[in-house]
Amino acid sequence: MDRRRFIQAAGALSLAAALEELKAAAERAFDPTEQSVSALQQALASGAVTSEGLTAAYVARIARFDHHGPEYRSVLALNADAPAAARALDAERKARKLRRPLHGVPIIVKDNIETCDPIATTAGSLALARSLRASDAPLVGRLRAAGAIVLGKANLSEWANFRSTRSSSGWSAVGGQTRNAYARDRNPSGSSAGSGVAAAASFCAAAIGSETKGSILSPSSLNGLVGLKPTVGAVSGQGVVPISPRQDTAGPMCRTVADAALLAAVICERPLGFGTHGTDLEAFRLRGVRIGAMPVPREAHPDTARLFADARAALEHEGAVIVDLKPPAGFDEMDAPELEALLYEFKPAINAYLGTLDSSQVDCRTLADLIAFNRAHADAELTVFGQELFEMAEARGPLTDPAYQKALATLQRTADTDGLAALLGQQGVEVLLASSNGPAERIDELWGDRAGGGWPPIASAAAIAGYPSLTVPAGLVSGLPVGITFVGPRNQDGLLN
Repeated sequence: MDRRRFIQAAGALSLAAALEELKAAAERAFDPTEQSVSALQQALASGAVTSEGLTAAYVARIARFDHHGPEYRSVLALNADAPAAARALDAERKARKLRRPLHGVPIIVKDNIETCDPIATTAGSLALARSLRASDAPLVGRLRAAGAIVLGKANLSEWANFRSTRSSSGWSAVGGQTRNAYARDRNPSGSSAGSGVAAAASFCAAAIGSETKGSILSPSSLNGLVGLKPTVGAVSGQGVVPISPRQDTAGPMCRTVADAALLAAVICERPLGFGTHGTDLEAFRLRGVRIGAMPVPREAHPDTARLFADARAALEHEGAVIVDLKPPAGFDEMDAPELEALLYEFKPAINAYLGTLDSSQVDCRTLADLIAFNRAHADAELTVFGQELFEMAEARGPLTDPAYQKALATLQRTADTDGLAALLGQQGVEVLLASSNGPAERIDELWGDRAGGGWPPIASAAAIAGYPSLTVPAGLVSGLPVGITFVGPRNQDGLLN
């Protein structure tokens, strides 16, 4: 099913009176549906649309399809300062003072990333519903310096999916349940659910998500997007609500690999090879590139396996050399020590973050306070799923505990040394390839998320070991998107362009 036709056929309600003027302006101007960042830049440069008109068009789409009509609930809050920012950027363009490469392009950021706009950074929790910040997270500052307009904040799985063992991806107490861009009864995947749906439904030119494990790649795959998780540490984590500084990173979710490379080059604080091919894909050829292919997981949907075979054939047709590899035995040992490590890391990380917040806006100063807050507001916070992970993390000791050190050592061996490093050291392999997860399961608020159709072990290993990873669309299974996943060496993100 074509995403454009699906969205356009979804129906509409009249806009609220406060948005009527923006709606009229948008209807006279430009249709942003399915437009890439590069296409929008061409339209802005040609005068086909202004940044103010483009902003109005996205606001109208959000009002029509996200906040009313189908109610995807992907956009948690709109930025009241966005129209003024657009007008200022239009004035700069008229004066030939361009901020490249995102001048006048509206984006949405996940609501665990701080901005200085008059909208709170909530992580989806009512505990942070009044948490306004005076400055941008560094990655947002870099986006603005490149000319981006922060259109608003995206809904997410509350606390980035690190509250319950039975969470429903895309649900937060602040924003409710986000719904898949292709089918409203389907899981949007998390935790960057809102970012994925907003980008897929053309509510913004592109979105920024964050990932600890799978939270960029999975919603991108299940909503038909390109999602890039950079090398951990390349994007500043300051001003981002944490789970694990060892694994957390922000990254782009958008329509094309070129757009992903462009956005990543902006938010990353060190050069990682972006730009060589990312803005001119016609110049990039795969001839001679050695790609290590992993087997499709047994639990994957048969049509996912078929699409993966098609993708392999297409890569070979372009000249890539496909080398079949076997998963290291250690990949089966990663899950338990990873959870143990994250439980240890979350408490000091979230306590430190809460300590930076304005006490006149946020009462909770520790993880223990958050647990107590949720119990006191159970009718709003604990109606869909619980807080078992919060309670397990609170029970863990300091990072000097032998159990934590043992978990780290196991992860270093299984995910990195004997895992990705070993795979990338075989037969001259430069990049790894696997099927992505999907198609999306139905939303299930009783049992929470299920297996997800065969999550690729190399993606888990890349999250744990901090390697860059990328998902790109592979096709549709019964009208639902699935992707393929690439993993590259640490600090060589540009190889994934």
